[in-house]
Amino acid sequence: MLIKPKIAVFGGGSWATAIVKMLCENNTKVGWYMRNVGTLEHIKSHHHNPNYLSSVELLPKKLFLSNDINEMVLYADYLIFVIPSAFLEETLSKLTISLKNKIIFSAIKGIIPSTGLIVGEHFHQKYQIPRENIGVITGPCHAEEVALERLSYLTIASLDKAKSNFIAKNLKCEYINTKTTDDIVGTEYAAMLKNIFAIAAGIAHGLRYGDNFQSVLMSNAIREMKRFIKKVHKMKRNINNSAYLGDLLVTGYSTFSRNRTFGTMIGKGYTVKSAMLEMSMVAEGYYATKSAFLIKQKNDISTPIIDAVYDILYEGKDPKITFQKLASRLN
Repeated sequence: MLIKPKIAVFGGGSWATAIVKMLCENNTKVGWYMRNVGTLEHIKSHHHNPNYLSSVELLPKKLFLSNDINEMVLYADYLIFVIPSAFLEETLSKLTISLKNKIIFSAIKGIIPSTGLIVGEHFHQKYQIPRENIGVITGPCHAEEVALERLSYLTIASLDKAKSNFIAKNLKCEYINTKTTDDIVGTEYAAMLKNIFAIAAGIAHGLRYGDNFQSVLMSNAIREMKRFIKKVHKMKRNINNSAYLGDLLVTGYSTFSRNRTFGTMIGKGYTVKSAMLEMSMVAEGYYATKSAFLIKQKNDISTPIIDAVYDILYEGKDPKITFQKLASRLN
């Protein structure tokens, strides 16, 4: 009898909780690692995550819970990381065992701040994970709508079709549709870039720009994304597919988007520090902006929207004046 590979999720936030919910629809047991012992005990006793998506009922009998990252790595064959990119290195520093024989999927919508690498490349370069053992889980999909069991779509990327099909099958359920692709790098960069563009959309909203401007901003954003990804990883792809354009639109427009919320606060006059303090979740786009700006400089890419967001977040430029200049460059 074939033994079904075991899956574990690493992270305790809303997206991690949503992925655990999806996996539990198809699996008898799902591993779940998070640092907070109190949260794990709460899940065991009260059957929900007290901090994120608390309306989602979790069945402890379907979960193997642990705050020991090494125990969880030993338990599972497929490791799904859903830890904010800014904290991934700190979490992985607790590892004392190798990841080399594991299959790694990233559901992280960000970039490693210290290296400027997308998560897949970070695992490949630092942990010697073969590229065929690395995959990406991307949207368009908000965790909050998964909690409400509203019809949502996921794109699973891997160079190995069997591995992407396995994860796609295990995430698919009545309210989740899945598709696969081999564009790991492109989908991961798209997931990073759309957060920056969502901050831009939020800044525009905070500055009281209307829907007409927002539509032009998003139209320019998808073209900017296409230029960026084509420069860093040239291959045949349709930028209008859901993993690129769809994910951009839902992140740029949805009230569930933390990056849009962060941008709105900046547009309304909050400082970066005060906006971060008020938000209970990490806005990945803040860290991604600096990395994307450095990448575009090295590759000579035209990125007026990224430039504007960078100037506001990292150079302290006035959002109103910066967006007036940006508006004159959009078409």
